Amino acid sequence: MVPFAGWDMPIQFGGEHGGVIAEHTWCRTEAALFDVSHMAVIELRGDHPARSLETVTPAGVATLHEGRQRYGLLLNDDGGVVDDFMVTNWGSHLSMVANASRRQVDLAYLTERLSDVEVIERPDVSLLALQGPAAADVVAELADDPTIAASMVFLDNRPMTIRHIPTMAARSGYTGEDGFEFAVDHDDAERLARLLLAHEAVRPAGLGARDSLRLEAGLCLYGNDLDATTSPVEADLVWSMPKSRREAGDFPGGERIKAELADGPSRIRVGIKPDGRRPVREGSQLSVDGSPVGVATSGGFGPSVDGPVAMGYVDPISSSIGTGLDADVRGKNVTCTVTDLPFVAPRYHRG
Repeated sequence: MVPFAGWDMPIQFGGEHGGVIAEHTWCRTEAALFDVSHMAVIELRGDHPARSLETVTPAGVATLHEGRQRYGLLLNDDGGVVDDFMVTNWGSHLSMVANASRRQVDLAYLTERLSDVEVIERPDVSLLALQGPAAADVVAELADDPTIAASMVFLDNRPMTIRHIPTMAARSGYTGEDGFEFAVDHDDAERLARLLLAHEAVRPAGLGARDSLRLEAGLCLYGNDLDATTSPVEADLVWSMPKSRREAGDFPGGERIKAELADGPSRIRVGIKPDGRRPVREGSQLSVDGSPVGVATSGGFGPSVDGPVAMGYVDPISSSIGTGLDADVRGKNVTCTVTDLPFVAPRYHRG
């Protein structure tokens, strides 16, 4: 157990099936359960919460259909990322899930800038994520109405009861695998967790596996791959901004975003595959022929690829797939290659 953003969080679980690699592999082959209740759940209520939210994010929130979820970025006035989030349209209101380490920053930012909506934190809601290829079968078996899970595709959200426990279920996750994330009343969270863990296909997983899974899936982690200086263009997250929003630039930092789209950014997030077995960690300096070109922002061992993987930012000239890099790992040189992201193809259920 380790402290994390004010919470005590498990790095890994013990016992016969515990350990980061075992938990990671189980998620890729069966179904792993993550307690992600540390994430911030924030509701936006008012006459036009989607339109209001679009004033601080380039995401297409106003076009989000009821019962659907979307990835977005809160931006500062310089076009840097305040936080990344998932937002769901529940019809009567929007619900956001944001990073635990940014909870207070996000609440203050939204309260200050969205004067026409009510910003409500929901500490009474816990979050559980069931991830892996067996997740859908487990949910169909345990849900009171199995047809709900069967009808859902990636980024769908539906009310769902599991053995009479009410939840708001999303077919989404942070692992690259198919799966479900459940928002459940805090008082029901442990009962739901124990119910899911009682299934033979489900085992618990901690922060270690969560990090290696998201890294293999090429997903950003705020504080590593995203921060207040990083733009969505630099982070290769242009896909999260609809064309109409990009062209309008009617959000914080819009002029920077438009300029980088037109002229190119000064750095670009890339995948990095080190040679050999030595991992390239966060903060490792990257160079080409002795000249600095960037820095690694996330790195570790990828159990599914059986080797080290990393992500980082490099100058545009060094961002082409196949470019050779040198990484300084505690004074030792590790040769690397710029590679496609993700390292493991996603298996989201798109129908």
